[in-house]
Amino acid sequence: MLITFNCKAYANITMFGDIGVELLKMMGHSGSIPGAIRAEDVPEALAQLQAALELAAKAQAEQTQADDEADLEPAISLSTRAQPLIELLSSAAKKQCDVMWDN
Repeated sequence: MLITFNCKAYANITMFGDIGVELLKMMGHSGSIPGAIRAEDVPEALAQLQAALELAAKAQAEQTQADDEADLEPAISLSTRAQPLIELLSSAAKKQCDVMWDN
């Protein structure tokens, strides 16, 4: 499954469903699809997402140190995967527009 995020202030963002749902939950949303965030709630959702990503990055760094296996290919971090969505949310906050998503 894929999830497409859209708003009037930014190009559509499509990502894998499992990652998209995880990011939605980090924003304080239920993770249901389809869904939307009203323009006045976008800054708070963005702040919650960024705070949750910081915690996840710290946990991943600790896990990587604990694993310490050189043969494993490095995983793409959730923070890296979230960057397009963060940019979309930032643009939506600046232009005060709603953010919607659907599959």
